[in-house]
Amino acid sequence: MAGGTWLTQNKVRPGVYINFETEPKPLGTVGDRGIVTMALPLSWGATKEVITIQAGENLKNVLGYDITDPEMLLVRESLKRAKTILLYRLNGGTKASATHGELTVTAKYGGIRGNDISIVVQENIDDETKFDVQTLVDGAEVDLQTVTAISELQQNNWVTFNGTGNLEGTAGLPLVGGLDGLVTNGDHTDYLEAIEVYEFNTMALVSKDAVLKGLYTSFVKRLRDDEGFKIQVVVENYPIADHEGVISVKNGVILADGTELNAEQAVAWVAGATAGANVNQSLTYQVYDDAVDVSERYTNSQIVNALKNGEFIFTHRQGRAVVEQDINTLTSFTPKHGKAFAKNRVIRVIDSINNDFQRIFESFYIGKVDNNADGRNLLKGECINYMETLQGINAIQNFDGAQDILVEQGNEIDSVYSEVYVQPVDSIEKIYMKVEVK
Repeated sequence: MAGGTWLTQNKVRPGVYINFETEPKPLGTVGDRGIVTMALPLSWGATKEVITIQAGENLKNVLGYDITDPEMLLVRESLKRAKTILLYRLNGGTKASATHGELTVTAKYGGIRGNDISIVVQENIDDETKFDVQTLVDGAEVDLQTVTAISELQQNNWVTFNGTGNLEGTAGLPLVGGLDGLVTNGDHTDYLEAIEVYEFNTMALVSKDAVLKGLYTSFVKRLRDDEGFKIQVVVENYPIADHEGVISVKNGVILADGTELNAEQAVAWVAGATAGANVNQSLTYQVYDDAVDVSERYTNSQIVNALKNGEFIFTHRQGRAVVEQDINTLTSFTPKHGKAFAKNRVIRVIDSINNDFQRIFESFYIGKVDNNADGRNLLKGECINYMETLQGINAIQNFDGAQDILVEQGNEIDSVYSEVYVQPVDSIEKIYMKVEVK
């Protein structure tokens, strides 16, 4: 008996022809947020590479330090709200090294962290023809190998071994000479070129350099306005950017352990929090995690002026540092680009619509669905479902699928023209009350 699937009813042989299909369901969903990127000078790790770090991941083998170490302060602050960091090490540096007899040991990466490494070579207690070779970092063992000769040693996460011949015992061979390399603005240019091919929500610039602020701002404007890649960048004290893609942090905070972060350092938390905020969430009045005060307090009039100037500012409330208002630097409003675009919750909604539509259409429609009435109706249904999902989580409001989406044939045979009308939901930020006392 013949069988199989069918496209048209044109089979010749008698048989049973069955198509198995899933019940039609929307293909697209609201994309996840929570990816932040930043470039930092570091004392360990791969140089000029984008390193993906997940919240809760053990950083020691990757960056040389535990997340609780002071050297990881900015990474730690960013991961308080973000789920993923795309981290780029700007500097190279000199690798620490040491020689003992015929054995040469070299740190895997350049940087001063290599100076905290030492090697211990001892005779194996069970076999006098073999040696135990320990790699220690800050006195703690991170690798142990038992070998008979130098040539048998394998590199580990911290060092490489070179040489031939027999090992000689040593109670401790410290590596020395590790140096952190200097960072130039050209290193930041390399970073921007490298990160452009990655997907992320927010970028942090941890620098006071006005040239770099302009460079990063231009980068984000190009990606948002020319490439359709909707991201934001967080910088310190740069309200002149006057753009919804740029957030300017005015001041810093003081953590519970007394650590004081200035505006430049607080950029890391703001970028992580912005990336991690959902499309239906505002950071207005959100508490900076583990902060008990702000590093510079302002008067009411100063706060008002900062907000009018498009500055993201922390204020002190009841022993905590809170975000006064979740805004970006846009202050030059137009009839087509109004005040709503200055609110980061609104930006998250429209950015998600842009990025999610692009992802959904590229994955499931472009080159796969016919450009006829049926195909366009399928596309329209996808758009309606997505917008209704946003409305269901209170990211948008007053959406009517029958009136607020238009999908029709474009000017070319392979093109589609669409219009979407959307009203983002903002958070309640001002409450005006009238209380009448009788």
